[in-house]
Amino acid sequence: MKSGSVDSIETFGLVDGPGIRTVVFLNGCGLRCKYCHNPEMWNKRIDNYTSEEIRKKVLRSKPYFKNNGGVTFSGGEPLMQYDFLVECCKKIKQDGIHIAVDTAGIGACSCKELLHIIDMVLLDIKHITKEGYMEITQRDLLDQFLLFVKELNEANVEVWIRQVVVPGVHDNEEYIHNLSHFIKKHIKNVTRVDFLPYHKLGSEKYKSLEIENPYIEKEEMNKETCEKLYKLFLEDFTN
Repeated sequence: MKSGSVDSIETFGLVDGPGIRTVVFLNGCGLRCKYCHNPEMWNKRIDNYTSEEIRKKVLRSKPYFKNNGGVTFSGGEPLMQYDFLVECCKKIKQDGIHIAVDTAGIGACSCKELLHIIDMVLLDIKHITKEGYMEITQRDLLDQFLLFVKELNEANVEVWIRQVVVPGVHDNEEYIHNLSHFIKKHIKNVTRVDFLPYHKLGSEKYKSLEIENPYIEKEEMNKETCEKLYKLFLEDFTN
């Protein structure tokens, strides 16, 4: 039985997939996104849960899932603990529970086995150009993201897109148009796209961890402006 490093487990989640969900946050991430609000999960710590313990935790909330709830694996980047994630999903799937994975699509060479087990991917788009991706994530991994998307398309898994909107980076009509084109060209089975305005709620974590915050001077994204950009995106995306 495999074990893994879990930061926390939250119950009754309402924003990490459809319905009421248990959200399992796995430690470890290969990206260093400048807007990250969970820097405490960057490094994989000691293993503290077995896959069976995760299954039992999730099962306790099953009566509340009803028709469309379930479990979401998030992070960090859950693909960084790929073997543990696959074993957890196999066990949970036997109990008939809907499984979603919130991921940036990096951390594993191939995810075909996982993608044929789970029901949904919450796909985090960092940027759509190589230069922009490198600037945001401080890693040259856009090609790995695109390989994940290829396997995702082949598996026909439902996809929810998540785009954090950072002032001065994503908040312009050119990027919004190109994002719409990128999704329509590259990603199948998209049933929902969310824009998440950049916020600074994680700033204190950088201080407590004594980590440099690259966006310490960056202003938060204006929510009204973000909503206008989202309407612009929808007009483009649905035409």
